[in-house]
Amino acid sequence: MSTNGLGWIGIVRLGLVQTSLGAIVVLTTSTMNRVMVVELALPAMLPGALVAFHYAIQMLRPRFGHGSDVGGKLTPWIIGGMAILALGGILSAVATAWMSVAVTQGIMLAVIAFMLVGIGVGASGTSLLVLLAKKVNPQRRAAAATIVWLMMICGFAVTATLAGSFLDPFSNQRLIEVTSVVSIIAFVVSVFAVGNIEKKQQQSFDPDKGKDKTPFREALIQVWGEPEARRFTIFVFVSMLAYSAQDLILEPFAGLVFGFTPGESTKLAGVQHGGLLMGMLMIAFLGTLFSDRKIGKLRLWTVAGCIASAAALAGLAIGGMIGPPWPLRIAVFALGFANGAFAVAAIASMMELASSGHSSREGMRMGLWGAAQAIAFGIGGFMGTVAVDVTRYFFNSPALAYGIVFIGQAMIFLLAAYLAARIDHNDHIKLQQHSHNSHEDFSTGVLQNEYK
Repeated sequence: MSTNGLGWIGIVRLGLVQTSLGAIVVLTTSTMNRVMVVELALPAMLPGALVAFHYAIQMLRPRFGHGSDVGGKLTPWIIGGMAILALGGILSAVATAWMSVAVTQGIMLAVIAFMLVGIGVGASGTSLLVLLAKKVNPQRRAAAATIVWLMMICGFAVTATLAGSFLDPFSNQRLIEVTSVVSIIAFVVSVFAVGNIEKKQQQSFDPDKGKDKTPFREALIQVWGEPEARRFTIFVFVSMLAYSAQDLILEPFAGLVFGFTPGESTKLAGVQHGGLLMGMLMIAFLGTLFSDRKIGKLRLWTVAGCIASAAALAGLAIGGMIGPPWPLRIAVFALGFANGAFAVAAIASMMELASSGHSSREGMRMGLWGAAQAIAFGIGGFMGTVAVDVTRYFFNSPALAYGIVFIGQAMIFLLAAYLAARIDHNDHIKLQQHSHNSHEDFSTGVLQNEYK
């Protein structure tokens, strides 16, 4: 842990890395998606499969985290990851343009490009969160999580707006030029943002820090053998599954059940993000101001955010049965607010728990949790759309079909709340002792641990 916590300027600097990451990702997952489907008239499942592939590649996050643990340095992984991400972003534009004249060859290049995007996001994103976990004092973690998350959203929004204006009138050459400029700028900003932060902050390492050559499999078993790390991994997967499952069905729900126009449903997404922002800011305020009191405890708000998200989804299900008289915008704002509170509390908890247990396994823990999140996001949106299609097939009522899916998501959120309530943020001594025992006899003791 740092002896001197990272200041607000330092936190914002690291947030710029997340902004840069978001800038490239939004072009690869949104802009390329639109061009493939609309301008090139390719099946929508093609960009969908590419995006899912980039999430699948992020299963390598534990490996990346282990690499930073063994090396003892995080900055090279952040910069290297951003370089790979920038290259993947540029190649995705080249591949998309190539599809207009040679579909097969373009798709083959796109697979390579999205693989690089997944590797870049996994390597840089995992190491960035580990660096924040090490450098940020406990009372600032909720605020730091909010700042970094919001700066990533800013990367989405600013890039989408500016790049969108420069893409018109559209041409393949312009697509490559704009994507290349954004990717290069994002990489340069990241290099300057992360420069010297590790050197400026004094750290107290274990004597063997940077010399730990524990094999990946053994290190993974050690971390999985820590009860809190294992519970938190399962919690991250379950909660993010519920969180992501609503992404692709909320706007169609507003259109089919409440008769919203495309413009109105797009504005509804803005209402949801407004609630998300308010929820994040509230947790940042309470977590920073009352960090030493019960109201500022991260576990409390993680559990409360999951329960509130479940209640908001149940409200949407009820609203669908009632119809237009139901205050849909208020219900969607409430959902965004609850999601924001839960998300920030969960990320701050991730930062808090990363340094618990074996002192040289921060990257492995963060990588494990990042992989769980990526897998959940990869299947969550798809699962939500499939669930709607299946329920609509059996029930000749869009309101009932969507209502059943929303209730299902609410139940998953309640399960996540139960899992979060069982995670002890303060039981560091037990974790360290458990980790020490695991290190001595990982092949027998750890594998015999049962999930309590």
